[in-house]
Amino acid sequence: MYGSRGAVSLFTSGTLARASVAAAGAVLLLAGCSSSGDDGEKEKSGAKVSQQPKDKDPFWVNPDGNAAEQVASYVEDGKDADAELIRRIAEHPTGEWLTPENAEQEARGFTEAAEKADRDALLVVYNIPHRDCGQFSGGGAADGNAYRAFIDQVAAGIGDRPATVILEPDAVLHIVDGCTPDEFHEERYDLLKGAVEKLKSLKNTKVYLDAGNAGWGKSDDISEPLKLAGVEAADGFSVNVSNFYTTEDSTKYGKELSAKIGNKPFVIDTSRNGNGPYTEGDPQDNWCNPPGRALGETPTISTGDDLVDAYLWVKRPGESDGTCKGGPKAGQWWPEYALELAKASK
Repeated sequence: MYGSRGAVSLFTSGTLARASVAAAGAVLLLAGCSSSGDDGEKEKSGAKVSQQPKDKDPFWVNPDGNAAEQVASYVEDGKDADAELIRRIAEHPTGEWLTPENAEQEARGFTEAAEKADRDALLVVYNIPHRDCGQFSGGGAADGNAYRAFIDQVAAGIGDRPATVILEPDAVLHIVDGCTPDEFHEERYDLLKGAVEKLKSLKNTKVYLDAGNAGWGKSDDISEPLKLAGVEAADGFSVNVSNFYTTEDSTKYGKELSAKIGNKPFVIDTSRNGNGPYTEGDPQDNWCNPPGRALGETPTISTGDDLVDAYLWVKRPGESDGTCKGGPKAGQWWPEYALELAKASK
């Protein structure tokens, strides 16, 4: 998928974005994590991106991600103030959205680089057939067999290395909200359940099946569909992926849902929820590149809540939700929006 969409009716669903082509192309370099002359020059110029202590944040920071490259660019141009703002994004781990064309290579490259850094890779799998209901992030695998082959490739790439996988943002939600046509429901449940089982068969992989967000509707409506999709075999579920609902509201929603599915734990995407959801525009597209938003809690496993496994930046701050409000194509880096997110952060 590339990116994002809003849910049908008055509710909003997560706007989603996967890895950009440029970032994906760097994966072969990431696999070796080798030190090159360019890296040395970046370090000398003050553009090197560091990472938070592992006890606070066990996930891997991509040193060649879009935000890191933007820091280097601003430093080179003498824009030190802007560089320091974007560093607020670049020095925290974000989800790596695997591309179907290079899923095995990317999964291997990211997990090898993470393992070498003694961290866990955070991966996002987003390729379900009939994805995003044909909107900004429409597409996905051509059919069920293609999707199963894709999951096999992801699993082969991860191997025994540590990884946390966010599985198919919005896929279950779109069954429930009517966005995905009825004739595809049975196959989707089967594909999701199979994906959970395949990924959980790996030695060191955690899987969180996506469960929508606090603003879409009632937790009662999605609990049974999540069970049909295999959530009971997963490590838990994810909420607020690519959305803006506050951590407080997301925790409340997650706990209501958890109580209905065996007290499963969950993770919250806090990447852009620092100022909560945008409420001044058209409810149908408030999810898409809303102005005045801010970075949320930085990624950590120290949430202070036994049911909340982690705060994660699943959506990569600074990447567009789609061609709305002046944004580029979904999933593309948008430095002006990234600066606004960082400036508005506390």
